[in-house]
Amino acid sequence: MKTERDLRELICCVGRLMYRQGTVDGTGGNISARLAGDRILMSPSGLATGFLAPDQLVIVNLAGERVDEPNEANAELRPTSESSMHLECYRQRDDVMGVVHAHPPTAIALTLAGFDFQQCLIPEMVVLLGLAPTAPYSTPSSIENRDAITNLIREHDVILLSNHGSLTVAKSLWEAYLLLESLEHNAGIIHRALQLSSKLKPIPADQIEKLVNYREQFGLLRPGDRERFARYMESGA
Repeated sequence: MKTERDLRELICCVGRLMYRQGTVDGTGGNISARLAGDRILMSPSGLATGFLAPDQLVIVNLAGERVDEPNEANAELRPTSESSMHLECYRQRDDVMGVVHAHPPTAIALTLAGFDFQQCLIPEMVVLLGLAPTAPYSTPSSIENRDAITNLIREHDVILLSNHGSLTVAKSLWEAYLLLESLEHNAGIIHRALQLSSKLKPIPADQIEKLVNYREQFGLLRPGDRERFARYMESGA
């Protein structure tokens, strides 16, 4: 298990990668990881995500109360303004050890255009992301933003936040970050395909079950996944 210092370094590393990949800009986006005792290490509000220092991170409990001993670097800082959304993920799921909220531009653009990510178009999306839902629009950093993901996060590791961004969770912070990379990479492929044709070619229905089996073998299957994929195939989408 990673130490607190390891996770501090990793959050900063993930922030740099998000900035370089263009999935955040300025002070946008936020990152957190679960520590022992249901303490949550998270990025602070108001600082550039791509330029965080380990000692600037803060620790809160599941009620959102700060529980760390302030240091010179973070004494005046507050937890990310999206802390309620992060904490909801940890409260809903004991298996979640890392949460990443980002603003991936292509994925957001597709939500603006009304694209539904709950389609089987690319094998890697089926296996890694599942049928990713889009939460209804809600004001960022608000309680309604938390409430918009409450039910979805119980059964999904990847959620699109309409007009706003993405939320990815996993059994490690690194895996939550990799889900973000996969989401934006595949969103880019879909965007290019839509420039060529408004009618996208889905994966044949008789091949989807094989991919769902891979998803299970990799330990990525979520409650309700098989039922969701079955409904998708029955719909003839």
